[in-house]
Amino acid sequence: MRCQGGGLADCELPDTDEHKRGLEFHAPDLYIRLMDSVPPPSHDQATPKFRQSSKAEGPRSGPVDRGAPRYAAIKQAIADAARDGRLKPGDRVPSEAELVEQFGVSRMTANRALRELQAAGVVVRRAGSGSFIAEPQPIGQMIEIRNIADEIRERGHIYRARVIQNLAERATAETAPLLEVPAGTKLFHSIIVHHEAEFPIQLEERVVLASIAPHYGDMDFTATTPNEYLTRIAPLERVEHRVCAMMPDERVRAMLALDAGEPVLRMTRRTWSRGRLVSHAWLTHPGTRFELSAAFSIDD
Repeated sequence: MRCQGGGLADCELPDTDEHKRGLEFHAPDLYIRLMDSVPPPSHDQATPKFRQSSKAEGPRSGPVDRGAPRYAAIKQAIADAARDGRLKPGDRVPSEAELVEQFGVSRMTANRALRELQAAGVVVRRAGSGSFIAEPQPIGQMIEIRNIADEIRERGHIYRARVIQNLAERATAETAPLLEVPAGTKLFHSIIVHHEAEFPIQLEERVVLASIAPHYGDMDFTATTPNEYLTRIAPLERVEHRVCAMMPDERVRAMLALDAGEPVLRMTRRTWSRGRLVSHAWLTHPGTRFELSAAFSIDD
């Protein structure tokens, strides 16, 4: 994959009163209730600094295995709070430093708990912002061709796109076979990062046959999407999908804000219109924050 135009734009958390109430004022009480649900350590462990809350307690978490390692106890407390609603999607969870203070553990132990919660999809960690309870995992459709902007808005989230490039090119020995055209044929080559709220959810790289979509290179893909434009000017006749799990390279990790070692799901999609292969796209999603689904009926 080639990328021009720099790395991923810095993400900022929304500056709203509701957001501040959730993250700054309500969070300490959530920490108190969360930590109160965890049993004290055994006599040979450091004593965590529990505080008593004068406010009504939220739903209590289930029993914690007293023999479990301290990182496992932290994981269970946070997962239970997310499961029973004391911590909701988007709420910030205690930082490593706060977990160290509350549980009386080492920073390595706190880090392991947060890393394993992230791997399990319970939290998402954002550099410079902290760790947050993950939103329900977005689901993409494999059979139905839908506009990603519509999918995100239907989930009640803000959609935005970052256009890395949208260039006219001549087909090379590498790109010509993708659209089954001779070398030298005019193509458009776009790279776009689609965001759900502040999180990059899909990296779209696409090559498009210019003779079918002559104005593709002039489109503002922050205002519309390639899917929306192509569906309008080149009605679909045939679609081919292929999905695989893979480890991304450094460019993909940067554009999707992935941690080292985080896999991706990549869908390769080819579409035909007017008897021609019009578009070849790679749609890459964070493997821990996205899933693909399909459903169909079978006639008797």
